Amino acid sequence: MAIIRVDEIRKLTKEDRAKRLSELKAELSKLMATKAMGGSIENPGRIRLLKKTIARFNTIAREEELGIAPNAKAENAKSEAKPAKAEKAEPAAEPAAEPAAEPPKPKKARKSKSAKEAQKE
Repeated sequence: MAIIRVDEIRKLTKEDRAKRLSELKAELSKLMATKAMGGSIENPGRIRLLKKTIARFNTIAREEELGIAPNAKAENAKSEAKPAKAEKAEPAAEPAAEPAAEPPKPKKARKSKSAKEAQKE
């Protein structure tokens, strides 16, 4: 079975997705069993691709369950960012009495290994 792209997964009906997902899981379990028994797999990279495809199916199912549209993420991020900036701007407009920051302390010079060894002796 060929690996399916995200847009192709979204076009499938729920029943088709469930059927395809069960087929992918069956194929993955068969490959994992073959590998566990010490058999050789024709394409070992297929296991990784199957896992990723199963994860895509699960992700899309969860997005639909939550009502998240694929392009709505960017729109939600923009709409949420605007009020957050406005809220931050209001407190910043008020003069705040903050204590002065301490100047950075100078770094101490490191001793070389020979100096450390000299101190130990």
